[in-house]
Amino acid sequence: MKKIFNIILTVTILFTVACSQEEEKNSNAEMTFKEDLTFDYGKIQQNSNGVHEFEFKNTGSDPLIITNVKSSCGCTVPSYPKEPIKKNQKEKIHVKYNTKKIGTFMKTITVYSNAKNSPVILHIKGEVLKPDTTKTK
Repeated sequence: MKKIFNIILTVTILFTVACSQEEEKNSNAEMTFKEDLTFDYGKIQQNSNGVHEFEFKNTGSDPLIITNVKSSCGCTVPSYPKEPIKKNQKEKIHVKYNTKKIGTFMKTITVYSNAKNSPVILHIKGEVLKPDTTKTK
């Protein structure tokens, strides 16, 4: 009897969690980005400015709430608005890539929110060049 009760309890909990997650997806918020989801820095100098801003707009009817933004490694640091973003409001996700390491790079930034199109995956790529030591003063 106890085993049956535990099974029923487990199924009930799983069903409740599944339904609550589905309700979050029923939001009418939507992130629409101004530009392509991939930004190419091209060839940049070592220790140069690795900042880029991805501008987006809430094109849905409900407030957009960004719950988390994660980068694929510690060399890329994202920042994002913490307050709800109203219908038709524009905002930016700031990304700073550490340009100390020489060579090509390709990183992802995953944006989690209550939007219909969540998660959104942003990409940055480029090549950090060695300092030019042939220049004369």
